[in-house]
Amino acid sequence: MKRRSFLKTSLLGTVGLGLNACIQTKKTHIFTLSFDDGFKKSFYKIADIYDEHGLSACLNIIASGHLPSFQKVDEWILPELMGNFDDWNALQGRGHEIMPHSWQHLNLANQPLDEAKELIVRCLDYFEEHLDGFDASRAVFNYPFNSSTPELEQFTLTKVRALRSSGETALNVIPSSSEPFLIGCQSMGPGNIDHWVEQQVNDFLKTDGGWLVLNVHGLDDEGWGPMSTTYLENLIARLVQVEKLEILPAGEVLKRTAS
Repeated sequence: MKRRSFLKTSLLGTVGLGLNACIQTKKTHIFTLSFDDGFKKSFYKIADIYDEHGLSACLNIIASGHLPSFQKVDEWILPELMGNFDDWNALQGRGHEIMPHSWQHLNLANQPLDEAKELIVRCLDYFEEHLDGFDASRAVFNYPFNSSTPELEQFTLTKVRALRSSGETALNVIPSSSEPFLIGCQSMGPGNIDHWVEQQVNDFLKTDGGWLVLNVHGLDDEGWGPMSTTYLENLIARLVQVEKLEILPAGEVLKRTAS
């Protein structure tokens, strides 16, 4: 979905160098793969790949995905694929970032405003109760379908540190203060997105810098727009060698801003 962005950002250039050609000494580029939904098998695989390089994955969870009442959202988000908060606490304990991705994956922009607000609060309250050490004031709320409204965004930013929704581009300015922040992102699907991710990253490395946030989902056969496991392994192994680039989860980027 395209809509106005809180952040005025631009991509500087669309043609040029591949991943292995962009070696500098200053880290001017931050890259976040923001994985949605809470697919148990995929999220453990993702964590294992990030662990191999001492990195923290950005994992966003549907709060009720593990409950008996949770019903399939579409052909991709199925109850039998979802993990639970034992899994999310275990992955957080390994150093990975766990953030909220709504209560039940409804398109909140299509709900009555008061009901949408209630669902956001319900999600955050459940995280407070079930995710070790969760503090909503430091959290990123990741909108389902990357679909929000100005009214919902204003409300959400009274509850959390930042929110992620659809932007004009996936390239954000790197935050420099503790002000509420709207993270713009883009996504692709429903088929395999290896080629799309590769193009986005290569274009990003040709810019002067910023924070690229790609909203992705599961691996191989899980989720809308999956990446292949082998591609993710190869991508991370290459990117950790790019000296101007840092791979971080969204909350860690925000944590670095001045108070």
